[in-house]
Amino acid sequence: MKRDPVAFLASDMIELRKNNLEWIIRYLEGGSKPHCIVNGKEVLMLNTNNYLGLATHPKIIQAAIDATKKYGAGAGAVPVIAGSFDLTKQFEEKFAEFKEVEASILCQTGFAVNSGLIPMLVGKPDMVVSDELNHGSIIDGVRLSGAKRIIYKHCDVGDLERQLKETEKVGARRICIITDGVFSMDGDIAPLDDITKVAEDFGAMIFVDDCHGEGVLGEGRGIVAHFNLQGKVHVEGGSMSKGFGVFGGTVAGSKDLIEFCANKSRTYLLSTAHPPGVVAANKASIEVVENEPEHVKRVWEHTNYFKKEVQSMGYNTGNSQTPIIPLIIGDPGKAQELARILFEEENIYGTPIVFPMVARELSRIRVQMNALLTKEDLSLALSAIEKVGKKLDVI
Repeated sequence: MKRDPVAFLASDMIELRKNNLEWIIRYLEGGSKPHCIVNGKEVLMLNTNNYLGLATHPKIIQAAIDATKKYGAGAGAVPVIAGSFDLTKQFEEKFAEFKEVEASILCQTGFAVNSGLIPMLVGKPDMVVSDELNHGSIIDGVRLSGAKRIIYKHCDVGDLERQLKETEKVGARRICIITDGVFSMDGDIAPLDDITKVAEDFGAMIFVDDCHGEGVLGEGRGIVAHFNLQGKVHVEGGSMSKGFGVFGGTVAGSKDLIEFCANKSRTYLLSTAHPPGVVAANKASIEVVENEPEHVKRVWEHTNYFKKEVQSMGYNTGNSQTPIIPLIIGDPGKAQELARILFEEENIYGTPIVFPMVARELSRIRVQMNALLTKEDLSLALSAIEKVGKKLDVI
């Protein structure tokens, strides 16, 4: 019988649907705001990384419009050939100043930072010591590097130290500790202060992916500023697409690091540069965070209030310490059903998070706070979440 080379595509999807593990894509018909139209339905959005609400900030939108009119819609080439604008240099200088480091570079995405830079920082003679709950892009970057990999227990500095002692027996050329700053599924914060102390004893390089910490922690500057560790963390990877509300990956650190990245990272070297409107919007978003601190203040007010309320209902929010608030259900089917009823009957848009993003038994609704939400919005959401949770017997 002749083989069907793509039969697995449909059969795999049937299996995913049967096990309640299918991801449903819904489409916004306007900007990413708390109140928006999704699939033709007006809903309250509780599931965006746009923590500060900057994706629709008028100053940032205007910056994108002005730059597009002046420079056009696209960059035309990769950055090192003919695709880098004076706007990019201005952003990178501004971002480095904001992060209190020597230099920075704008890369294509946060994922591209990890998959492109990690394999250049370490290779086969080296050792990577990685938190067990690190983002998939870190996992992919480490695999591509070919470096020996040791996993330490989540946020367990004692276990990290034990693993580092094991690396001494191997005699690695370089040792690199890699961790998320804020873990995107649980909303907890890496103990970067203690990690830094341990790293110094072993001469280890520290790489932190701060995509979900930037814009939120350290008055918006991220986890390194949160712990006052400027100059002690060697590589800060990040993203302009979350707290800053725009798009693009970033690397911040020493001048040597940024020159190394610009010359070695394949994802940077082989990807077209950002459209000028995006670059200008990125720069404007940093200026907004600096000059309008009320956005960061408000998202934390919402976070503290909402978390306290859902915990009092009986929801398990795990170890959340940030505006990422998981409602851990356990069963993927119930998590999917909770999200479906909230969307279809209560007009509340919350995304179910299931395997492979989390373990099957830790399926959840991930709620994320937004500075543009009002107390009325939060009350509406809380009422619906309590009502449907009780209906499904999850609280």
